[in-house]
Amino acid sequence: MALPPKPWPTGRIEHPEPLADPLVRRILAPNASPYTYTGTQTYLVGDEQSVAVIDPGPAEEDHLDALLAAIGSAQVVAIACTHTHRDHSPAAAPLAARTGAPIIGCAPLTMEDDGPRADAAFDVDYRPDRILRDGESIKGTGFTLTALATPGHTSNHLCFALEESGALFTGDHVMGWSTSVVAPPDGDMGDYMRSLDLLYQRNDRIYYPAHGAPIGNPRQFVRSMIGHRRQRERQILRLLEEGVTAIPALVARMYAGLDPRLVGAAGRSVQAHLIDLERRGLARRDGEGYASI
Repeated sequence: MALPPKPWPTGRIEHPEPLADPLVRRILAPNASPYTYTGTQTYLVGDEQSVAVIDPGPAEEDHLDALLAAIGSAQVVAIACTHTHRDHSPAAAPLAARTGAPIIGCAPLTMEDDGPRADAAFDVDYRPDRILRDGESIKGTGFTLTALATPGHTSNHLCFALEESGALFTGDHVMGWSTSVVAPPDGDMGDYMRSLDLLYQRNDRIYYPAHGAPIGNPRQFVRSMIGHRRQRERQILRLLEEGVTAIPALVARMYAGLDPRLVGAAGRSVQAHLIDLERRGLARRDGEGYASI
Protein backbone atom coordinates (compact mmCIF):
# COMPACT_ATOMS: atom_id res chain seq x y z
CA MET A 1 0.00 0.00 0.00
CA ALA A 2 1.30 3.46 -0.86
CA LEU A 3 2.22 5.75 2.00
CA PRO A 4 -0.12 8.70 2.65
CA PRO A 5 1.30 12.12 1.79
CA LYS A 6 3.46 13.87 4.36
CA PRO A 7 3.45 15.46 6.85
CA TRP A 8 2.57 12.51 9.07
CA PRO A 9 1.24 13.35 12.55
CA THR A 10 4.39 12.20 14.38
CA GLY A 11 4.35 13.08 18.08
CA ARG A 12 0.86 14.55 17.93
CA ILE A 13 -2.08 13.43 20.09
CA GLU A 14 -4.91 12.08 17.94
CA HIS A 15 -8.37 10.81 18.88
CA PRO A 16 -9.25 8.03 16.41
CA GLU A 17 -12.88 7.96 17.61
CA PRO A 18 -13.59 10.91 19.91
CA LEU A 19 -17.28 10.03 20.36
CA ALA A 20 -17.25 6.22 20.48
CA ASP A 21 -13.95 5.92 22.39
CA PRO A 22 -13.26 9.21 24.21
CA LEU A 23 -10.69 7.49 26.45
CA VAL A 24 -8.50 6.40 23.50
CA ARG A 25 -5.67 8.52 22.13
CA ARG A 26 -2.79 7.61 19.86
CA ILE A 27 0.66 9.03 19.17
CA LEU A 28 2.66 8.11 16.08
CA ALA A 29 6.33 7.26 16.61
CA PRO A 30 8.95 8.62 14.16
CA ASN A 31 9.98 5.21 12.83
CA ALA A 32 8.42 4.93 9.37
CA SER A 33 9.84 2.13 7.20
CA PRO A 34 8.76 -0.47 4.61
CA TYR A 35 7.86 -2.71 7.57
CA THR A 36 6.18 -0.14 9.85
CA TYR A 37 4.26 2.01 7.32
CA THR A 38 4.16 5.58 8.72
CA GLY A 39 5.41 4.30 12.10
CA THR A 40 4.25 2.56 15.25
CA GLN A 41 1.09 3.92 16.85
CA THR A 42 1.22 4.04 20.63
CA TYR A 43 -2.20 4.10 22.27
CA LEU A 44 -3.12 5.75 25.56
CA VAL A 45 -6.31 4.48 27.20
CA GLY A 46 -7.74 6.44 30.11
CA ASP A 47 -8.29 9.98 31.35
CA GLU A 48 -6.56 12.61 33.46
CA GLN A 49 -6.65 10.26 36.46
CA SER A 50 -5.17 7.04 35.08
CA VAL A 51 -3.98 5.64 31.76
CA ALA A 52 -2.57 2.48 30.24
CA VAL A 53 0.02 2.80 27.48
CA ILE A 54 -0.25 0.15 24.74
CA ASP A 55 2.85 -0.53 22.60
CA PRO A 56 5.13 2.29 23.82
CA GLY A 57 7.21 1.89 20.66
CA PRO A 58 10.89 2.55 19.98
CA ALA A 59 13.07 4.15 22.66
CA GLU A 60 13.46 7.45 20.84
CA GLU A 61 13.62 10.60 22.95
CA ASP A 62 11.18 12.61 20.83
CA HIS A 63 8.61 9.84 21.10
CA LEU A 64 9.12 9.42 24.85
CA ASP A 65 8.75 13.19 25.33
CA ALA A 66 5.50 13.15 23.34
CA LEU A 67 4.15 10.26 25.44
CA LEU A 68 5.03 11.98 28.71
CA ALA A 69 3.39 15.21 27.55
CA ALA A 70 0.21 13.30 26.64
CA ILE A 71 0.19 11.41 29.95
CA GLY A 72 0.53 14.60 31.95
CA SER A 73 -0.24 14.08 35.63
CA ALA A 74 -2.22 10.88 35.15
CA GLN A 75 -1.11 7.71 36.90
CA VAL A 76 0.18 5.14 34.42
CA VAL A 77 -1.37 1.90 35.66
CA ALA A 78 0.35 -0.25 33.03
CA ILE A 79 2.72 -0.16 30.10
CA ALA A 80 1.33 -2.97 27.95
CA CYS A 81 3.16 -4.50 24.98
CA THR A 82 1.43 -6.65 22.37
CA HIS A 83 4.77 -8.28 21.46
CA THR A 84 8.48 -7.60 21.61
CA HIS A 85 9.54 -6.51 18.15
CA ARG A 86 11.84 -3.51 18.40
CA ASP A 87 9.28 -1.09 17.02
CA HIS A 88 6.86 -1.95 19.86
CA SER A 89 8.49 -2.56 23.26
CA PRO A 90 11.91 -0.86 23.74
CA ALA A 91 10.36 2.36 25.09
CA ALA A 92 8.71 0.35 27.89
CA ALA A 93 11.79 0.39 30.14
CA PRO A 94 12.61 4.13 29.92
CA LEU A 95 8.92 5.02 30.20
CA ALA A 96 8.62 2.85 33.31
CA ALA A 97 11.71 4.51 34.78
CA ARG A 98 10.23 7.98 34.25
CA THR A 99 6.70 7.20 35.44
CA GLY A 100 7.16 4.41 37.98
CA ALA A 101 4.61 2.33 36.05
CA PRO A 102 4.73 -1.46 35.84
CA ILE A 103 5.35 -3.20 32.53
CA ILE A 104 2.42 -5.59 32.13
CA GLY A 105 1.69 -7.56 28.99
CA CYS A 106 3.25 -10.13 26.71
CA ALA A 107 5.88 -12.60 27.85
CA PRO A 108 9.55 -12.06 26.99
CA LEU A 109 10.56 -14.05 23.95
CA THR A 110 13.24 -16.72 24.31
CA MET A 111 14.43 -18.53 21.19
CA GLU A 112 16.31 -21.73 21.89
CA ASP A 113 17.26 -22.99 18.42
CA ASP A 114 20.96 -23.34 17.66
CA GLY A 115 20.63 -22.64 13.95
CA PRO A 116 20.26 -19.36 12.05
CA ARG A 117 18.16 -17.12 14.22
CA ALA A 118 15.36 -14.75 13.29
CA ASP A 119 15.39 -12.61 16.44
CA ALA A 120 17.36 -9.63 15.12
CA ALA A 121 14.11 -7.66 15.22
CA PHE A 122 13.30 -8.67 18.80
CA ASP A 123 13.78 -6.57 21.93
CA VAL A 124 15.98 -8.87 24.01
CA ASP A 125 16.04 -6.38 26.91
CA TYR A 126 12.28 -6.49 27.51
CA ARG A 127 11.57 -7.36 31.16
CA PRO A 128 7.88 -7.35 32.20
CA ASP A 129 6.87 -6.92 35.81
CA ARG A 130 3.82 -9.08 35.14
CA ILE A 131 2.97 -11.38 32.25
CA LEU A 132 -0.68 -11.28 31.21
CA ARG A 133 -2.25 -14.61 30.39
CA ASP A 134 -5.21 -15.04 28.06
CA GLY A 135 -8.30 -13.54 29.71
CA GLU A 136 -6.44 -11.55 32.39
CA SER A 137 -7.09 -7.82 32.64
CA ILE A 138 -5.65 -4.40 33.36
CA LYS A 139 -7.99 -1.92 35.05
CA GLY A 140 -7.97 1.86 35.32
CA THR A 141 -10.45 4.65 35.88
CA GLY A 142 -13.40 3.75 33.65
CA PHE A 143 -11.64 1.13 31.55
CA THR A 144 -10.77 -2.55 31.47
CA LEU A 145 -8.26 -4.04 29.02
CA THR A 146 -8.44 -7.82 28.66
CA ALA A 147 -5.60 -9.81 27.09
CA LEU A 148 -6.33 -12.10 24.17
CA ALA A 149 -3.57 -14.55 23.23
CA THR A 150 -3.02 -14.35 19.46
CA PRO A 151 0.22 -16.20 18.60
CA GLY A 152 1.37 -16.43 15.00
CA HIS A 153 3.11 -13.20 14.00
CA THR A 154 5.18 -13.93 17.11
CA SER A 155 4.66 -16.66 19.68
CA ASN A 156 4.15 -14.09 22.48
CA HIS A 157 1.65 -11.82 20.68
CA LEU A 158 -1.34 -10.45 22.61
CA CYS A 159 -4.28 -8.30 21.58
CA PHE A 160 -6.07 -6.13 24.15
CA ALA A 161 -9.87 -5.77 24.27
CA LEU A 162 -11.32 -2.55 25.66
CA GLU A 163 -14.37 -4.03 27.35
CA GLU A 164 -16.31 -0.78 27.71
CA SER A 165 -16.42 0.08 24.00
CA GLY A 166 -15.92 -3.14 22.03
CA ALA A 167 -12.58 -2.02 20.60
CA LEU A 168 -9.64 -4.38 20.12
CA PHE A 169 -6.01 -3.24 20.01
CA THR A 170 -4.56 -5.70 17.50
CA GLY A 171 -0.83 -4.88 17.50
CA ASP A 172 0.67 -6.51 14.41
CA HIS A 173 -1.73 -9.47 14.29
CA VAL A 174 -4.14 -7.43 12.16
CA MET A 175 -2.80 -4.23 10.62
CA GLY A 176 -4.57 -1.45 8.80
CA TRP A 177 -2.18 -1.22 5.87
CA SER A 178 -0.76 -4.67 5.03
CA THR A 179 -0.85 -8.33 5.93
CA SER A 180 1.30 -9.38 8.87
CA VAL A 181 4.69 -11.01 8.30
CA VAL A 182 4.88 -14.52 9.76
CA ALA A 183 8.59 -15.35 9.99
CA PRO A 184 9.86 -18.75 11.20
CA PRO A 185 11.26 -20.06 13.45
CA ASP A 186 9.21 -18.04 15.95
CA GLY A 187 6.40 -17.01 13.61
CA ASP A 188 4.00 -19.88 12.97
CA MET A 189 1.43 -19.90 10.16
CA GLY A 190 -0.74 -22.56 11.79
CA ASP A 191 -0.94 -20.51 14.99
CA TYR A 192 -1.56 -17.37 12.98
CA MET A 193 -4.52 -18.89 11.15
CA ARG A 194 -5.99 -20.24 14.39
CA SER A 195 -5.65 -16.78 15.95
CA LEU A 196 -7.39 -15.20 12.96
CA ASP A 197 -10.23 -17.69 13.37
CA LEU A 198 -10.41 -16.77 17.07
CA LEU A 199 -10.87 -13.11 16.12
CA TYR A 200 -13.45 -14.04 13.50
CA GLN A 201 -15.56 -15.72 16.19
CA ARG A 202 -15.62 -12.51 18.25
CA ASN A 203 -17.90 -9.50 17.84
CA ASP A 204 -15.49 -6.60 18.26
CA ARG A 205 -16.80 -3.25 17.08
CA ILE A 206 -13.51 -1.83 15.76
CA TYR A 207 -9.80 -2.68 15.58
CA TYR A 208 -7.04 -0.26 16.51
CA PRO A 209 -3.86 -1.66 14.88
CA ALA A 210 -0.30 -0.61 15.68
CA HIS A 211 0.21 0.35 12.02
CA GLY A 212 -2.37 1.89 9.73
CA ALA A 213 -5.92 3.15 10.05
CA PRO A 214 -8.62 1.77 12.38
CA ILE A 215 -10.61 -1.14 10.95
CA GLY A 216 -14.33 -0.56 11.26
CA ASN A 217 -15.61 -3.87 9.83
CA PRO A 218 -13.56 -6.40 11.83
CA ARG A 219 -15.26 -9.70 10.95
CA GLN A 220 -15.42 -8.90 7.24
CA PHE A 221 -11.79 -7.77 7.32
CA VAL A 222 -10.61 -10.93 9.11
CA ARG A 223 -12.60 -13.11 6.73
CA SER A 224 -10.78 -11.48 3.82
CA MET A 225 -7.44 -12.05 5.55
CA ILE A 226 -8.21 -15.75 6.02
CA GLY A 227 -9.25 -15.97 2.37
CA HIS A 228 -6.03 -14.27 1.27
CA ARG A 229 -3.89 -16.75 3.22
CA ARG A 230 -5.82 -19.72 1.84
CA GLN A 231 -5.36 -18.32 -1.66
CA ARG A 232 -1.60 -18.13 -1.01
CA GLU A 233 -1.67 -21.78 0.09
CA ARG A 234 -3.39 -22.82 -3.14
CA GLN A 235 -0.93 -20.76 -5.16
CA ILE A 236 2.05 -22.44 -3.46
CA LEU A 237 0.62 -25.92 -3.98
CA ARG A 238 -0.04 -25.17 -7.65
CA LEU A 239 3.52 -23.92 -8.16
CA LEU A 240 4.96 -26.95 -6.37
CA GLU A 241 3.02 -29.17 -8.77
CA GLU A 242 4.57 -27.20 -11.65
CA GLY A 243 8.03 -27.95 -10.28
CA VAL A 244 8.79 -24.58 -8.68
CA THR A 245 10.41 -25.80 -5.46
CA ALA A 246 12.84 -23.15 -4.15
CA ILE A 247 11.56 -20.32 -1.96
CA PRO A 248 13.21 -17.50 -4.01
CA ALA A 249 11.58 -18.87 -7.17
CA LEU A 250 8.22 -19.13 -5.42
CA VAL A 251 8.49 -15.53 -4.22
CA ALA A 252 9.36 -14.33 -7.74
CA ARG A 253 6.26 -16.01 -9.15
CA MET A 254 3.91 -15.06 -6.32
CA TYR A 255 4.87 -11.42 -5.68
CA ALA A 256 5.25 -9.72 -9.04
CA GLY A 257 6.33 -6.10 -8.68
CA LEU A 258 7.17 -6.43 -4.98
CA ASP A 259 9.31 -3.70 -3.41
CA PRO A 260 12.82 -5.26 -3.36
CA ARG A 261 13.16 -4.27 0.30
CA LEU A 262 10.29 -6.64 1.14
CA VAL A 263 11.52 -9.71 -0.74
CA GLY A 264 13.10 -11.18 2.40
CA ALA A 265 9.88 -10.79 4.39
CA ALA A 266 7.87 -12.38 1.58
CA GLY A 267 10.28 -15.32 1.57
CA ARG A 268 9.79 -15.83 5.29
CA SER A 269 6.01 -15.86 4.91
CA VAL A 270 6.28 -18.38 2.06
CA GLN A 271 8.52 -20.49 4.29
CA ALA A 272 5.92 -20.29 7.07
CA HIS A 273 3.22 -21.52 4.65
CA LEU A 274 5.45 -24.38 3.49
CA ILE A 275 6.18 -25.49 7.06
CA ASP A 276 2.45 -25.45 7.81
CA LEU A 277 1.64 -27.36 4.61
CA GLU A 278 4.27 -29.96 5.51
CA ARG A 279 2.78 -30.42 8.97
CA ARG A 280 -0.62 -30.95 7.40
CA GLY A 281 0.71 -33.54 4.95
CA LEU A 282 0.20 -31.37 1.87
CA ALA A 283 3.87 -30.73 1.00
CA ARG A 284 7.23 -32.33 1.72
CA ARG A 285 10.84 -31.24 1.87
CA ASP A 286 12.81 -31.97 -1.27
CA GLY A 287 16.53 -31.18 -0.95
CA GLU A 288 16.87 -27.41 -0.53
CA GLY A 289 13.24 -26.84 -1.45
CA TYR A 290 9.80 -28.37 -1.20
CA ALA A 291 7.61 -30.58 -3.38
CA SER A 292 3.91 -31.38 -3.57
CA ILE A 293 2.52 -34.67 -2.28
